[in-house]
Amino acid sequence: MPRFTRWQGIALCVAALVSTVWLAVTNQLILYIHPRYIVFTVIMAALGLVLVVASFRQAAAHTNEPANEHEREREHEHELEHEQPSSGRLRRGITVIGSMLTLVMAVALVVVPPTTLTTATAEQRVINSTQVGPGTRTVDSAASAPAGAYARFTVLDWSSLLRQTTDVGFYREKEANVVGFITRDKDDPKNVFYVSRFVITCCAVDAQPVGVPVYLPNWQDRFAADQWVKVSGSFETNPSTQSQQSIALVPTSTTKVDQPSEPYLY
Repeated sequence: MPRFTRWQGIALCVAALVSTVWLAVTNQLILYIHPRYIVFTVIMAALGLVLVVASFRQAAAHTNEPANEHEREREHEHELEHEQPSSGRLRRGITVIGSMLTLVMAVALVVVPPTTLTTATAEQRVINSTQVGPGTRTVDSAASAPAGAYARFTVLDWSSLLRQTTDVGFYREKEANVVGFITRDKDDPKNVFYVSRFVITCCAVDAQPVGVPVYLPNWQDRFAADQWVKVSGSFETNPSTQSQQSIALVPTSTTKVDQPSEPYLY
């Protein structure tokens, strides 16, 4: 049983490390961690594989130990089971369950495709609930930006500005062009939705949702929650009488798009 448990651990480690390297090679590791940590993670995974290979050789050597020592071990286990048969059955049951869990986890790590965080997570963590960070766009920097720069502002840029000022005059002649997934507005889900993105500082665990409110009556006739869209338009006083957002993006164009290769903002 101890030898079998050792092989279980080695198999699970191999599955986890190989899947980590595979995610990095296929550029999908960014769905879990910040890009700045990818190189470090790959290096650590490679070192881990070296250690696993060493453990594999040690386990194989242990399997080929002299027969008399194995016989003594079997006799010892037989004595324990003879003295406590219920305990022996329990250990065997735990071993079987552990084997099944190991197999499931190994298959899941390698086979199940990674996915991005969705609207459900955004609603649980509350959109735009975090404080405006020091690295985000400020009102002063936006006011002095050239006209062509506004089209390159991200969801994070605009959501930061909307939290800093609700002066509709500030947004005049500043056309937005943003990409994100749809999250409904809880106060007026029929007419308002958020173009949302997740901002990651370290990994997906700390991802925080940000979003720009969009006023588009009956948007659910054309789009669905979690769908990625590109919205172009201007900011105006929110026409919705139910939404708590005083300013909203009134679109001149809203189109469906594919999920970006890097869906998170950093």
